[in-house]
Amino acid sequence: MTSPPRDVQLYAMAAGTTVLRCRSWNRLRFEIEYGLERGTTANSYLIQADRTALIDPPGESFNEIFLAALERHIDLHQINYIVLGHINPNRAETLKILLERLPEVTVVCSNPAGLALKDLLPDVSPRLRIIRGGGDRLDLGQGHDLQFELIPTPRYPGGLATFDPYSGVLYSDKFFGAHRCDDTVFDLSWHDLLEDRRYYFDCLFAASARQVLAALGRLTPLPFQILAPGHGPVVRYSPRELVQSYRDWAQAQTSQDLSVALIYASAYGNTATIAQALARGITKAGVSVESINAEQASPDDIKAAVENSAGFLMGSPTLGGHAPTPMQTALGIVLSTASKAQPAGVFGSFGWSGEAIDLLESKLKDGGYSLAFDPIRVKFKPTDVTLKYCEEVGTDFAQALKKARRAKQPRTPASAVEQAVGRIVGSLSIVTACQGEVSSAMLASWVSQASFTPPGFTVAVAKDRAIESLLYPGHPFVLNILAEGRHLGPMKHFLKPFAPGEDRFAEVETEMAENGAPILTEAIAYLECTVDQRMECGDHWLVYATVQAGRVLDGEAKTAVHHRKTGTHY
Repeated sequence: MTSPPRDVQLYAMAAGTTVLRCRSWNRLRFEIEYGLERGTTANSYLIQADRTALIDPPGESFNEIFLAALERHIDLHQINYIVLGHINPNRAETLKILLERLPEVTVVCSNPAGLALKDLLPDVSPRLRIIRGGGDRLDLGQGHDLQFELIPTPRYPGGLATFDPYSGVLYSDKFFGAHRCDDTVFDLSWHDLLEDRRYYFDCLFAASARQVLAALGRLTPLPFQILAPGHGPVVRYSPRELVQSYRDWAQAQTSQDLSVALIYASAYGNTATIAQALARGITKAGVSVESINAEQASPDDIKAAVENSAGFLMGSPTLGGHAPTPMQTALGIVLSTASKAQPAGVFGSFGWSGEAIDLLESKLKDGGYSLAFDPIRVKFKPTDVTLKYCEEVGTDFAQALKKARRAKQPRTPASAVEQAVGRIVGSLSIVTACQGEVSSAMLASWVSQASFTPPGFTVAVAKDRAIESLLYPGHPFVLNILAEGRHLGPMKHFLKPFAPGEDRFAEVETEMAENGAPILTEAIAYLECTVDQRMECGDHWLVYATVQAGRVLDGEAKTAVHHRKTGTHY
């Protein structure tokens, strides 16, 4: 089934205000934030009063259709201002075209974004209006007196929010978005968007929780009625609920008792994407991340992050055969600050060579630090497989930190409640899943039938399992049920620790199910399933799946069950 072509949806969303939603029904880019593969929208906004402002033009992949739609709607020369919530190489390409056509237009942006523009568009000298502090204003007339707030994060240091008091719209750029494409402009069925919103936050903002809370502190006093993000539906029906969710999710991250300092620089966004995947794996495992953009952070910020962390990771691009100066400075701070007991890791992207990665590795090893994994070296843009590998590396790094902490704590016997909970048994099964070139598997013992019509069951999946990211609603998988007396081999195989990216099925006989997931030939029965819902339950996700097909492979064997002595571990 082919997806609809990309298009631009225009809608008059408020007084004098139009949203232009550039829609891609397929996954737009190889970044983990797009991992649910539900398409996305790149939202731009046009405010027309005595003067006209275009807010957040899209990236270059939408150049042609966006400019055509914009010109059908308005004479381009009526645009007086272009407001940038953030800037990156992708968006700079669209901005360059607009500036060539509109040499008199004024670009409104933060100071970090203005400095970045000089590097991204060296041959262009646009008129700039730099917003240097919260509360700066731009009066477009007819009541549209725009107010600006700086909302920087390590990934988006030039973050800028725009509030229009006349319409009550807060243009929030990366904040409060979701990667989901459909015909609905607003979030009328906002409960259905909770999973998309949470996934988007976890990928983009969980590693910047401290900066998120600071941004919320600036934005929540504004009397907004509508949130207008850069991606997904315009938030008309749940703005306060979504802001509160961001606060709850960010506070949950800052309350973790272990943290990792993630220090990086990124010339074209590729190293930042790797950092994002590592951070996703770390936070999944219940360890917080203090993300540090070395190009923006002060030496004191870097020093404090390292001192307060249980381990640290450093990432750098290679520019002209060297690490950028900010990364060299950060490396010096780390070498003089970090304890030799703190595990470390190195990563980076490069075009033709990777000297910066070699520099980080050699300096840390010479300084007496232990690297927890082989340096991650990515040529050009990371792929889905690479990002999954990075996520698993991050999870392993976090689990090692938690294991080291547990080893220092005195062991206590299981309580009566823990022993009683351990008497709850479930069938032993292997969950297998495959999406594109990414596959995974896990041993499951918390499996229970949940419905007759349609036939369905629940399975509990720990948040730090590698397969977790393959088990979102709409995703297919296979439940392979093991036989009593013959379960020890598969159980031992799938319980062993796998290295990041290691093939879970290398030593296992499998067949391919119609839904694309592996069937274990040792199973006594299998079910081809689709995730219908999932619910957050402490340190696990409870996945409810419906069954589309299945077969008993050995009608004489009994199902293996798992007996535990305590309800606190497997």
